[in-house]
Amino acid sequence: MHPILFKIGPITLYTYGFFVALGFLTAIIVSRIFAKKNNIDPQNMTDLIFTILVCALIGSRLLYVIINFGYYKNDLIAIFKLWDGGLVFYGGFIVSVVGCYIFIKIHKLNLWKTADIIAPSIALGHAVGRIGCFFAGCCYGRECSKPWAIIFSNPDSLAPLGVFLHPTQLYSVLSNFSIFLILLFIYRIKKFHGQVFFSYLLIYSLFRSYIETFRGDFRGDFFGSPLSVSQGISIVIGLISIYMLFYLYKKNNDSN
Repeated sequence: MHPILFKIGPITLYTYGFFVALGFLTAIIVSRIFAKKNNIDPQNMTDLIFTILVCALIGSRLLYVIINFGYYKNDLIAIFKLWDGGLVFYGGFIVSVVGCYIFIKIHKLNLWKTADIIAPSIALGHAVGRIGCFFAGCCYGRECSKPWAIIFSNPDSLAPLGVFLHPTQLYSVLSNFSIFLILLFIYRIKKFHGQVFFSYLLIYSLFRSYIETFRGDFRGDFFGSPLSVSQGISIVIGLISIYMLFYLYKKNNDSN
């Protein structure tokens, strides 16, 4: 893999950062398309995605550092080296939810309608961003002997070198792209606002929990259980999503 895309003199462009940025650009483009179809000012979506970007970077890095604090406590400067990889989606998601809620309230947008608009864009943007993980070697899988196993050989890679590993980064790319396609279908047939958003959370939590079983990097544990931190959060978010889907469905039917 190629953790470093290119170097020009003192300037270094890291592949991880490039694809994360491309993922957010993709999310902006898709959300603006959905906004236009719903007679919403596309600029609101651009500003909202930018809010998500800032919150996601802070939250995802914070959770990663917490999980791997044993390493960072001896090198606090490394906490700010985002180009080396090390972001946890759920950390970014939780902080982004708070940031989005505040943004939506300030701009007086419909909460669940807006959430339905940005859900597909986040899924597709996430798929693009995960390509960066593949190039950087972070979020790597455990050893395996499958025909599709991969070997990292670049000394700058964050993955173990010279061994066959599950391409968990590509599993994540494919799962997020599949979720994007599923959400497009749900969006066309949805019966109430919030259906797309909570369907996204439910489906993602299922995919993420499964992919976690193939991860080889340190995952932390969920309050001392055999589950990783991400698996534990997936279960919680999955249950909340199921409840909200039933709640919003019932609320919509009662109002009709």
